[in-house]
Amino acid sequence: MLNVLLAVDGSDPSMHAAELLAHLPHSGGVANLTVLTVVQRPFIHSNYSTGEVLKKAFERDKNHAETVYQQVSEMFEGADVKLRHVVSDGPVGESIVQEAHNCQANFLVIGARGHSQISRMLLGSVSDYVATHAPCSTMVVRPTDLMKSERPIRVLLAYEQTASGIEALQEVQTIPWRTGADFHVLTVETYLSDFVGQRVAGEEYEMTKLYEEGLLTAQHHLMKVAPKLQTHLVKADHVGEGIIEFAEKEGIDLLVIGEAQRSSLSRLLLGSTSRFVLRHAHCSVWVARNHVREELLGQGGPLGERSNSTESS
Repeated sequence: MLNVLLAVDGSDPSMHAAELLAHLPHSGGVANLTVLTVVQRPFIHSNYSTGEVLKKAFERDKNHAETVYQQVSEMFEGADVKLRHVVSDGPVGESIVQEAHNCQANFLVIGARGHSQISRMLLGSVSDYVATHAPCSTMVVRPTDLMKSERPIRVLLAYEQTASGIEALQEVQTIPWRTGADFHVLTVETYLSDFVGQRVAGEEYEMTKLYEEGLLTAQHHLMKVAPKLQTHLVKADHVGEGIIEFAEKEGIDLLVIGEAQRSSLSRLLLGSTSRFVLRHAHCSVWVARNHVREELLGQGGPLGERSNSTESS
């Protein structure tokens, strides 16, 4: 069963994240959706009256969390989703990652920014921390004009025949996009061929042929879920920049990319193409880092679409 963790705080970016999640098609079967709100409990060593003020503020934030949860639950009304609400307190990024472990999440969804802009500048964004440390695939949502229009969602899979590229292909294959999406598969060819930190040896002609064969393989695997997909092979000096430029040119709403397996230290110090894309993309980014189980491959409608088999709690 798919376990999804949605982190919300009531801010516009977090509610955009909930809307996009509800909008996405999903595979058959009931999904477990944990809606998490992290309430930060301030600590000030002061007198009793100040403590009472802080206590009341904390309770107010908890009540706000419940209001936000009700708004989110309405987005998924009638869906094949089992909802539950978790309120925790503590550092936001760490709390989200911990809950992903607790609920054994396969997929984590978060808005690109929360309430605190100052915190983002000084400490790094919560979404960046979560995307870096989460034990599962993570979608960081940045709003486009998708929800304000009736056009299909525009999806881009950044692909190469590496372990991380195949992993992203497998994950995106679980979504029955059908004709309800403008789907693109992109491979970027560079002279160093350093896509997601992996190098391919050979002459330029041989490399180009290898990339073309990889795109044909991806097209073959995705035809059932995205029959009208388009494949693209472009050249660029830097893979990440090539991906970003293509996404902006095509007005992509959701960019899917695999993450190369790295040690914790190398991920923090060296970065990767996925981290470059995550930080520079104008659109939502899905970083794939799960090995998808076969039972997740199925048929279904939008996650927020009504059905007769609704079950929520």
